[in-house]
Amino acid sequence: MTQADTPVARGGLSDHTRNRLAAQLRAMYDTVAQQPVPDRFAELIAKLDSGDREKA
Repeated sequence: MTQADTPVARGGLSDHTRNRLAAQLRAMYDTVAQQPVPDRFAELIAKLDSGDREKA
């Protein structure tokens, strides 16, 4: 088998491995993205949006 025949991407990982990693990262990110924003973060964002940066 030549190098062109192997399903390895530039990073040295096979397509199968890259796909598994991508699926696992997507699943982890989706879990985090579904969590509510902590109140402290929401307050900081509101202060930054209102231009009250000295108190943030």
